[in-house]
Amino acid sequence: MTCEGFWEEQNRVQEVTQTVTHLKERIAAYNELEAALEDVEVLLDLGEEEDEEALVEEAADALADLRRRVADLEMQVMLNGPHDDSNAIVALHAGAGGTEAQDWVEMLLRMFTRWAENHGFKVSILDILPADEAGIKSVTFAVTGPNAYGYLKSEKGVHRLVRISPFDAAGRRHTSFASVEVLPEVKDDVEVQIAPEDLRIDTYRSGGAGGQHVNKTDSAVRITHIPTGIVVQCQNERSQISNRNTAMKVLTAKLMDLENQKKEAELSQMRGENKEIAWGSQIRSYVFHPYSLVKDHRTGVEIGNVDAVMDGNLDEFITAYLQEQARNG
Repeated sequence: MTCEGFWEEQNRVQEVTQTVTHLKERIAAYNELEAALEDVEVLLDLGEEEDEEALVEEAADALADLRRRVADLEMQVMLNGPHDDSNAIVALHAGAGGTEAQDWVEMLLRMFTRWAENHGFKVSILDILPADEAGIKSVTFAVTGPNAYGYLKSEKGVHRLVRISPFDAAGRRHTSFASVEVLPEVKDDVEVQIAPEDLRIDTYRSGGAGGQHVNKTDSAVRITHIPTGIVVQCQNERSQISNRNTAMKVLTAKLMDLENQKKEAELSQMRGENKEIAWGSQIRSYVFHPYSLVKDHRTGVEIGNVDAVMDGNLDEFITAYLQEQARNG
């Protein structure tokens, strides 16, 4: 930043200053933890020397707070992937299970929304396809906030539900599946080549209920990328232009993810790996009956309080996933 001519390169100024601010915040956080640790040690020494139980209890409380802050900093350090600091685009799709699976998608949408709200993130529905009877066939939404993608990338995969179906008059147990796709929102400085002739753009009326503009104009946009067959759509904005811009962001993210998958597949083949991402290979199971348990099959983390998880208590799963990713390098 002190180099001659730096401030004249406007395209770099914002990126570099943001990086500097981020690094300074990390260093400041570490220094604060170091100072807090010294304070705890002083309290303990005083409490032992003067045999003051109140000082020892104060030190114990301060230590518990320090552990929490260290855990938070460790989490931030683990979010060091190339896109971890990005906003997230999440898509949920109902799988096997009919109405039960569609209801499961709606439950997952609520779960992720509650998690996001608990962490101060903003959730915006980009596109939603309600089911005929109950639930949602598919929904795409954006989660906006620092490191949203870094946290939510742990949720990518197939989620399995086991419960007594409220839609089964016989009260039988059903197993349902839903897929969760998580992509980073592509930043403006990332270039992905998309030829205009490769796109088919259709407009249609939004399916949302209420609102004169929503119901009477073709504001919703569907974009098909012809070479790959990828289809994205957006209907949450009142303006067709805004919907088109948002849909292009989602398409760009999907194309970038497709390229990353190709590279990873090539690397896996070189390593001799043969891991198929199949519909049946669920990453997590949510069992409501005959017992209460949510188990992550990648990390082995289990939580017996299913209701708490469905209310957005996902941090234990996310932390374990990030820790395992860090260990595996």
